[in-house]
Amino acid sequence: MSVRGVRGAITVEVNEETPILQATTKLLHEIVKSNGIVPDDICSVLVTVTGDLDATFPARAIRVMEGWELVPLMCALEVPVKGSLEKCIRLLVHVNTVKSQREIEHVYLGGAQVLRPDLTKS
Repeated sequence: MSVRGVRGAITVEVNEETPILQATTKLLHEIVKSNGIVPDDICSVLVTVTGDLDATFPARAIRVMEGWELVPLMCALEVPVKGSLEKCIRLLVHVNTVKSQREIEHVYLGGAQVLRPDLTKS
């Protein structure tokens, strides 16, 4: 078994608590579903947000999900590169899995699909 990183990103329309928490939950659910992940297999989750999203900590959405109470979470600010995608939440889920790197399904939703069009499902 190896530790693999599963990437995901999603954008929100407004810097408000509810949309940020809902988007985080939606993104994580899609990552979990696409990769057959259960919380016990998770090593940790790194959550980043762009500087324009400061209404809440996105990790709050994960913390209240059933089975995710003990998963180590960390929030950070994304590097503020000029012209980069705005209002974006990114997840890096570290998971114990037998899957190879090529078998991992990364998830990019909404406006975040522009980040990795090569990995975005149509």
